[in-house]
Amino acid sequence: MTATQIEAILKPSAKERLIVALDVDSQASAREVVSELDDVAEIFKVGLQLFTNAGPGFVEELVSAGKRVFLDLKFHDIPNTVAKAGIESARLGVWMFNVHTSGGTEMMTRTREAVAEFCVATERVRPLILGVTVLTSMDQKGLMEIGEGTDVAARVNRLAELAFSSGLDGVVASAKEAAEIHAAVADPNFLVVTPGVRPTDGTKDDQKRVTSPSAAISAGASHLVVGRPILDAADRRKAFLDILGEIELAA
Repeated sequence: MTATQIEAILKPSAKERLIVALDVDSQASAREVVSELDDVAEIFKVGLQLFTNAGPGFVEELVSAGKRVFLDLKFHDIPNTVAKAGIESARLGVWMFNVHTSGGTEMMTRTREAVAEFCVATERVRPLILGVTVLTSMDQKGLMEIGEGTDVAARVNRLAELAFSSGLDGVVASAKEAAEIHAAVADPNFLVVTPGVRPTDGTKDDQKRVTSPSAAISAGASHLVVGRPILDAADRRKAFLDILGEIELAA
Protein backbone atom coordinates (compact mmCIF):
# COMPACT_ATOMS: atom_id res chain seq x y z
CA MET A 1 0.00 0.00 0.00
CA THR A 2 1.38 3.40 -1.00
CA ALA A 3 1.75 6.36 1.34
CA THR A 4 -1.06 8.11 -0.55
CA GLN A 5 -3.41 5.15 -0.03
CA ILE A 6 -2.58 5.01 3.68
CA GLU A 7 -3.23 8.75 4.03
CA ALA A 8 -6.60 8.34 2.28
CA ILE A 9 -7.62 5.77 4.89
CA LEU A 10 -6.42 7.73 7.92
CA LYS A 11 -7.33 11.23 6.80
CA PRO A 12 -11.08 11.96 6.78
CA SER A 13 -12.63 13.40 3.64
CA ALA A 14 -14.00 16.93 3.65
CA LYS A 15 -17.55 15.54 4.00
CA GLU A 16 -16.50 13.64 7.10
CA ARG A 17 -15.26 16.88 8.66
CA LEU A 18 -18.36 19.00 8.12
CA ILE A 19 -21.19 18.56 10.65
CA VAL A 20 -24.54 20.16 9.88
CA ALA A 21 -26.20 21.54 13.00
CA LEU A 22 -29.93 20.80 12.96
CA ASP A 23 -30.69 23.81 15.12
CA VAL A 24 -34.37 23.91 14.20
CA ASP A 25 -37.59 23.74 16.20
CA SER A 26 -39.34 20.64 14.84
CA GLN A 27 -38.87 17.21 13.34
CA ALA A 28 -40.53 18.45 10.15
CA SER A 29 -37.97 21.22 9.73
CA ALA A 30 -35.11 18.85 10.53
CA ARG A 31 -36.34 16.27 8.03
CA GLU A 32 -36.54 18.99 5.39
CA VAL A 33 -32.89 19.93 5.94
CA VAL A 34 -31.74 16.30 5.95
CA SER A 35 -33.69 15.63 2.76
CA GLU A 36 -32.19 18.63 0.96
CA LEU A 37 -28.67 17.57 1.95
CA ASP A 38 -29.19 13.81 1.81
CA ASP A 39 -26.78 13.08 -1.04
CA VAL A 40 -23.98 15.34 0.23
CA ALA A 41 -24.03 15.50 4.05
CA GLU A 42 -23.01 12.58 6.25
CA ILE A 43 -23.07 13.98 9.80
CA PHE A 44 -25.80 15.92 11.58
CA LYS A 45 -25.81 17.52 15.02
CA VAL A 46 -28.87 17.23 17.24
CA GLY A 47 -28.75 19.82 19.99
CA LEU A 48 -30.89 20.96 22.89
CA GLN A 49 -33.59 22.69 20.86
CA LEU A 50 -34.39 19.80 18.51
CA PHE A 51 -33.88 17.09 21.14
CA THR A 52 -36.29 18.83 23.51
CA ASN A 53 -38.89 18.97 20.75
CA ALA A 54 -38.36 15.65 19.01
CA GLY A 55 -36.75 13.45 21.65
CA PRO A 56 -34.60 10.36 21.22
CA GLY A 57 -36.88 8.91 18.56
CA PHE A 58 -35.64 11.38 15.98
CA VAL A 59 -32.03 10.54 16.80
CA GLU A 60 -32.81 6.87 16.20
CA GLU A 61 -34.51 7.83 12.94
CA LEU A 62 -31.35 9.53 11.69
CA VAL A 63 -29.17 6.62 12.79
CA SER A 64 -31.49 4.13 11.07
CA ALA A 65 -31.21 6.20 7.89
CA GLY A 66 -27.44 5.71 7.95
CA LYS A 67 -26.54 9.18 9.17
CA ARG A 68 -23.92 9.84 11.81
CA VAL A 69 -25.25 11.84 14.73
CA PHE A 70 -23.40 14.21 17.02
CA LEU A 71 -25.63 14.43 20.10
CA ASP A 72 -24.84 17.89 21.43
CA LEU A 73 -26.51 17.96 24.86
CA LYS A 74 -23.45 19.05 26.84
CA PHE A 75 -24.05 16.82 29.86
CA HIS A 76 -23.04 18.43 33.17
CA ASP A 77 -24.11 16.82 36.42
CA ILE A 78 -22.82 14.49 39.13
CA PRO A 79 -20.60 11.68 37.75
CA ASN A 80 -23.18 8.91 38.08
CA THR A 81 -25.89 10.88 36.28
CA VAL A 82 -23.65 11.87 33.39
CA ALA A 83 -22.30 8.32 33.08
CA LYS A 84 -25.86 6.98 32.83
CA ALA A 85 -26.74 9.64 30.25
CA GLY A 86 -23.67 8.61 28.28
CA ILE A 87 -24.85 5.00 28.27
CA GLU A 88 -28.26 6.06 26.94
CA SER A 89 -26.54 8.09 24.23
CA ALA A 90 -24.61 4.98 23.20
CA ARG A 91 -27.83 2.97 23.24
CA LEU A 92 -29.27 5.42 20.69
CA GLY A 93 -26.37 4.62 18.37
CA VAL A 94 -24.94 8.12 18.17
CA TRP A 95 -21.53 8.66 16.62
CA MET A 96 -20.47 11.33 19.09
CA PHE A 97 -21.73 13.10 22.21
CA ASN A 98 -20.33 15.68 24.60
CA VAL A 99 -20.02 16.57 28.27
CA HIS A 100 -18.88 19.75 29.99
CA THR A 101 -15.23 19.54 31.02
CA SER A 102 -16.03 21.81 33.97
CA GLY A 103 -17.77 18.79 35.48
CA GLY A 104 -14.31 17.57 36.40
CA THR A 105 -12.05 14.59 35.93
CA GLU A 106 -14.16 12.12 37.91
CA MET A 107 -17.26 12.89 35.87
CA MET A 108 -15.45 12.56 32.54
CA THR A 109 -13.52 9.43 33.49
CA ARG A 110 -16.53 7.61 34.90
CA THR A 111 -18.57 8.46 31.82
CA ARG A 112 -15.91 7.15 29.46
CA GLU A 113 -15.48 3.95 31.47
CA ALA A 114 -19.21 3.32 31.84
CA VAL A 115 -19.89 3.87 28.14
CA ALA A 116 -16.96 1.65 27.13
CA GLU A 117 -18.15 -1.16 29.42
CA PHE A 118 -21.70 -0.88 28.07
CA CYS A 119 -20.53 -0.97 24.46
CA VAL A 120 -18.34 -4.03 25.05
CA ALA A 121 -21.18 -5.84 26.82
CA THR A 122 -23.70 -5.03 24.07
CA GLU A 123 -21.26 -5.34 21.14
CA ARG A 124 -21.69 -1.74 20.04
CA VAL A 125 -19.20 0.73 18.66
CA ARG A 126 -18.34 3.22 21.40
CA PRO A 127 -19.34 6.78 20.54
CA LEU A 128 -16.66 9.43 20.50
CA ILE A 129 -16.84 11.51 23.67
CA LEU A 130 -15.92 15.19 23.61
CA GLY A 131 -15.40 17.71 26.37
CA VAL A 132 -16.91 21.16 25.95
CA THR A 133 -14.36 23.80 26.94
CA VAL A 134 -15.49 27.45 26.64
CA LEU A 135 -18.58 28.17 24.56
CA THR A 136 -17.86 30.15 21.40
CA SER A 137 -20.49 32.68 22.48
CA MET A 138 -18.27 33.55 25.48
CA ASP A 139 -15.43 36.06 25.50
CA GLN A 140 -13.15 37.45 28.22
CA LYS A 141 -15.90 39.68 29.59
CA GLY A 142 -18.23 36.69 29.86
CA LEU A 143 -15.64 34.66 31.76
CA MET A 144 -15.06 37.50 34.20
CA GLU A 145 -18.80 37.73 34.87
CA ILE A 146 -18.81 34.13 36.14
CA GLY A 147 -15.67 34.60 38.21
CA GLU A 148 -13.08 33.15 35.82
CA GLY A 149 -10.08 35.45 35.96
CA THR A 150 -7.94 33.60 33.42
CA ASP A 151 -8.04 34.56 29.78
CA VAL A 152 -10.05 32.48 27.31
CA ALA A 153 -7.10 30.65 25.76
CA ALA A 154 -5.64 29.65 29.13
CA ARG A 155 -9.03 28.39 30.30
CA VAL A 156 -9.55 26.38 27.11
CA ASN A 157 -6.09 24.82 27.29
CA ARG A 158 -6.56 23.80 30.92
CA LEU A 159 -9.91 22.17 30.20
CA ALA A 160 -8.54 20.43 27.10
CA GLU A 161 -5.73 18.93 29.17
CA LEU A 162 -8.31 17.71 31.72
CA ALA A 163 -10.36 16.11 28.95
CA PHE A 164 -7.28 14.37 27.56
CA SER A 165 -6.14 13.11 30.95
CA SER A 166 -9.67 11.77 31.52
CA GLY A 167 -9.44 9.71 28.34
CA LEU A 168 -11.87 11.67 26.20
CA ASP A 169 -11.49 11.65 22.43
CA GLY A 170 -11.33 15.40 21.99
CA VAL A 171 -12.87 18.74 22.82
CA VAL A 172 -15.31 21.29 21.52
CA ALA A 173 -13.53 24.62 21.19
CA SER A 174 -13.14 27.62 18.96
CA ALA A 175 -10.65 27.23 16.15
CA LYS A 176 -8.92 30.27 17.61
CA GLU A 177 -7.58 27.94 20.31
CA ALA A 178 -7.05 24.84 18.14
CA ALA A 179 -3.31 25.30 17.57
CA GLU A 180 -2.65 25.85 21.29
CA ILE A 181 -4.72 22.79 22.18
CA HIS A 182 -2.64 20.63 19.86
CA ALA A 183 0.51 22.07 21.40
CA ALA A 184 -0.75 21.32 24.92
CA VAL A 185 -2.06 17.82 24.12
CA ALA A 186 0.63 15.69 22.51
CA ASP A 187 -1.70 13.34 20.64
CA PRO A 188 -2.35 13.93 16.92
CA ASN A 189 -5.59 11.93 17.17
CA PHE A 190 -7.09 14.24 19.79
CA LEU A 191 -10.09 15.89 18.11
CA VAL A 192 -10.88 19.59 18.10
CA VAL A 193 -14.47 20.03 16.99
CA THR A 194 -15.18 23.63 16.15
CA PRO A 195 -18.50 25.49 16.26
CA GLY A 196 -18.78 29.20 15.56
CA VAL A 197 -17.70 28.70 11.95
CA ARG A 198 -18.87 31.31 9.46
CA PRO A 199 -18.10 31.65 5.74
CA THR A 200 -15.82 34.55 4.88
CA ASP A 201 -18.82 36.66 3.82
CA GLY A 202 -21.09 35.49 6.66
CA THR A 203 -22.39 37.19 9.81
CA LYS A 204 -21.33 36.42 13.39
CA ASP A 205 -24.89 36.18 14.82
CA ASP A 206 -24.51 35.63 18.61
CA GLN A 207 -21.07 34.06 18.29
CA LYS A 208 -18.02 35.99 19.46
CA ARG A 209 -14.99 33.76 18.73
CA VAL A 210 -15.64 32.88 15.09
CA THR A 211 -13.48 31.74 12.19
CA SER A 212 -13.93 30.91 8.52
CA PRO A 213 -13.97 27.24 7.42
CA SER A 214 -10.55 27.45 5.77
CA ALA A 215 -9.00 29.25 8.75
CA ALA A 216 -10.45 26.69 11.16
CA ILE A 217 -9.01 23.75 9.23
CA SER A 218 -5.65 25.47 8.84
CA ALA A 219 -5.58 26.12 12.59
CA GLY A 220 -6.02 22.43 13.35
CA ALA A 221 -9.77 21.85 13.70
CA SER A 222 -10.65 18.22 12.99
CA HIS A 223 -14.36 18.85 12.39
CA LEU A 224 -16.50 21.94 11.79
CA VAL A 225 -20.03 22.42 13.08
CA VAL A 226 -22.08 24.73 10.88
CA GLY A 227 -25.70 25.68 11.42
CA ARG A 228 -27.22 28.99 10.40
CA PRO A 229 -24.99 29.68 7.36
CA ILE A 230 -26.49 26.49 5.86
CA LEU A 231 -29.94 26.45 7.46
CA ASP A 232 -30.73 30.08 6.57
CA ALA A 233 -29.38 29.89 3.01
CA ALA A 234 -31.77 30.19 0.07
CA ASP A 235 -30.04 27.13 -1.40
CA ARG A 236 -28.87 24.93 1.47
CA ARG A 237 -27.20 22.38 -0.75
CA LYS A 238 -25.12 25.07 -2.46
CA ALA A 239 -24.21 26.61 0.90
CA PHE A 240 -23.06 23.20 2.16
CA LEU A 241 -20.99 22.57 -0.97
CA ASP A 242 -19.43 26.05 -0.83
CA ILE A 243 -18.24 25.39 2.74
CA LEU A 244 -17.06 21.95 1.69
CA GLY A 245 -14.99 23.62 -1.02
CA GLU A 246 -13.33 25.87 1.54
CA ILE A 247 -12.45 22.83 3.67
CA GLU A 248 -11.00 20.98 0.70
CA LEU A 249 -8.81 23.94 -0.25
CA ALA A 250 -7.43 24.22 3.29
CA ALA A 251 -7.04 20.51 4.04
